[in-house]
Amino acid sequence: MPQFPQLSDEMMRQRLEPCTFPARLIIDTDTHNEIDDQFTLAWALLSQDKLTIEGVCAEPYSFRHHREPMIAAYDQLRANPQAVLSGELSAMRRFALNHLQADTNPRDLLFVDPDEGMELSYQEICKVFELMNEKADGKVFRGSPAYLTALDAPIRSESAEFIVERALAQDDRPLYVAAIGCLTNVASALLLAPEIASRIVVLWTSTYPSFVNLNHAPSLNLVQDVLASKLIYDCGVPLVFLPGYYIGEQLKLSLADMETDVRGKGKIGDYLYHLYTHNPVHKLFGINDHFARTWVIWDLIDIAWLLKPEWVPSQLVRAPRLTDDLYWAAERNPHWMREAYGIDRDAIFRDLFTKLEKAP
Repeated sequence: MPQFPQLSDEMMRQRLEPCTFPARLIIDTDTHNEIDDQFTLAWALLSQDKLTIEGVCAEPYSFRHHREPMIAAYDQLRANPQAVLSGELSAMRRFALNHLQADTNPRDLLFVDPDEGMELSYQEICKVFELMNEKADGKVFRGSPAYLTALDAPIRSESAEFIVERALAQDDRPLYVAAIGCLTNVASALLLAPEIASRIVVLWTSTYPSFVNLNHAPSLNLVQDVLASKLIYDCGVPLVFLPGYYIGEQLKLSLADMETDVRGKGKIGDYLYHLYTHNPVHKLFGINDHFARTWVIWDLIDIAWLLKPEWVPSQLVRAPRLTDDLYWAAERNPHWMREAYGIDRDAIFRDLFTKLEKAP
């Protein structure tokens, strides 16, 4: 572990207070992996009266780690629909059943590698910028093509170097880095320039709250790059932790919501509606209809906390440690972090829908 600056309790508390406007912001996003990132990026771009978006960074992503357990679960359930699945296969049970009911086979799915996921995300960010009449030149950056393998081997990329550059800029205001995917770019930036830990505030949505004793393997944002995930809790960088499970997962939209409040709201509204009705993750998980379904727009939680912290109630707690087997450790870190414990779903979507009315 490199030597990171250790913020005093007083300084850490100060950094973790709600931001003042306009807030400096970098968005670090795996925009192509499903549909919530596009909603989040659009909302941020429609909120530039309060957010100074200094750049948007493309993260790597891959669902490839789901392939083998999903196929194994599918095969067992095909042979015996009542089979008891254990370990990581149990997490794949409902998706395997979806494929059986839809008469699809997970062997036929295509899985991108992290470098492909990053490039697809970069292109998707540029597309959202174009639909919103925003210039991507000098604002959108390619990120890491792979995940961290060692703390002494940070991955240099346009995104990691951009985060370092903006963090070290002559500005007394903290730089907020809203991470809405894996943490590879952010962790690499911290490893390249540990001194930026005293100049940035990381917002990250992922996994279960720190008081929950469950395995974190189901969390895509965490499990893709475990080394980066562990680093963010251990290094002492100011962290606003926004749990996905129980908290962010309340940010659900139905097809009726999309038809009433999103479709027809500018080019971006129509595109978001298209994404909702052609969700790439539906195919991955064997979903082929919208009947009685909603979809979680997880990543809005980062922007929500920035815009109005009362939409995402939170408290200061000691940062947890993440074990190698993906549980919270009994022993916590000595430094504070801010952790969300609730969310005002309706207020958040009211603000998003109201701003979409003015979308180009």
